Amino acid sequence: MMPNFMKGALAVALVATLSAVAATGALAILIAAAPFIQGSTDNQLTPAEQKAGWTLLFDGKTLDGWRAYKKPDSTGTRWKVDNGTLTLPPNDGKDTRGARDIISAATFDRFELTFDFRVAQGANSGLKYYVLEDLDSAIGHEYQIIDDERHPDAKIGIERQTASFYDVLEPKDRKIKPALEWNTGRIMAMGPTVEHYLNGTRVLSYELDSPALRKAIMDSKFKDVARFGKLHKGHILIQDHGDQVWYQNVKIRRLAGATVP
Repeated sequence: MMPNFMKGALAVALVATLSAVAATGALAILIAAAPFIQGSTDNQLTPAEQKAGWTLLFDGKTLDGWRAYKKPDSTGTRWKVDNGTLTLPPNDGKDTRGARDIISAATFDRFELTFDFRVAQGANSGLKYYVLEDLDSAIGHEYQIIDDERHPDAKIGIERQTASFYDVLEPKDRKIKPALEWNTGRIMAMGPTVEHYLNGTRVLSYELDSPALRKAIMDSKFKDVARFGKLHKGHILIQDHGDQVWYQNVKIRRLAGATVP
């Protein structure tokens, strides 16, 4: 049995080592490089969820149900499955305006969508809905996913930070976890009313095609997109912005009044 004074010495040495690692910034690198240990219930539906009409958009094993924007399959994208997560390796940090994004094969108008996400330090991504394939760029309403602390786009304004309606509406009362930690997003698209949630808290709500939303859109980069801000039956899109991100537990269910596929 190890004497108590030795246990104490080991504890002090361990704390000192971790402090030194953290001071050099290497701790974040170690965390990012560490393999995920997938929970036994990740990317699965409970019997209650199945009964309530939930389906998995990501099964944790394949890219089934996803394809590239304006393409029949995922050819040309960088997305891969790694230990139960839908993920990207780091790259150039540039938005390809849909060229490397993936969209759901199915389309939705009234729905509830939940998803877990994790970003590397300085990373940018996003989850879009109401995405149509009528434009060269993949335009849709975006639930922003970004490292608020480090990415320059997040410094422009709160309307470009995590859980915002990107460049249109600001989220409020967020309980956000930092880069390299898992967060849970939720979108309630109920018809005229749409809500964004972050880690169980509603952070914004808006009415489609309302005067207030039209005004906010006119102050955004989407002011010249005629269909923007209106109800559409569209694809769900996950954005490749050239940065490392991870997704899991991507689940959706159609709500009352939803258009039958």
